[in-house]
Amino acid sequence: MRVARLWAGVAGIMALAIGGCAPTPGQGAPPGRSEPSGRRFVNPGTLAALDGFTHAVRLGFVTYVSGEVALDSTGALVGPGDLAAQARQAFANLALTLRIAGNEPQDIVKLTVYVVNYHPQDFAVIRQAAPEFFPARNPPAGIVVGVAALPREGMLIAVDAIAQAPALFRPVSERRE
Repeated sequence: MRVARLWAGVAGIMALAIGGCAPTPGQGAPPGRSEPSGRRFVNPGTLAALDGFTHAVRLGFVTYVSGEVALDSTGALVGPGDLAAQARQAFANLALTLRIAGNEPQDIVKLTVYVVNYHPQDFAVIRQAAPEFFPARNPPAGIVVGVAALPREGMLIAVDAIAQAPALFRPVSERRE
């Protein structure tokens, strides 16, 4: 019992040390169930959200981002009928969510892009809209999935990601003398 409490205390301290990843008050586990240490819900007030989804959940060094779509801060659809405009907005929303969670686009290890009525030539349009998410060297693992529809009429693209925060300390082999 003592070891469990000690470990929970150490985990809580570590969560706070890596950027305030303690659970957000009022969110998390239902009454009577304990919240896993280090889980943080990220819901930027400047981003409109789809009902029923959290923008991102950070657990330790890993951030899981829900499908970001082309909604502006008021909830209006950006670029109706324009895949390039919607891709720019969806990736901008993804970047903002990542930054608030303590990550950057280069921290993404898995990227999934959902496109309504996808055609192979759409990928070039998507890559041009957000080149920082598709680096030439060491891009993230990922896939583009064609879908019949997204949660709101007129949406053409949604992007979700898994990101891993950089380590707090560099390995000895990477330190400067």
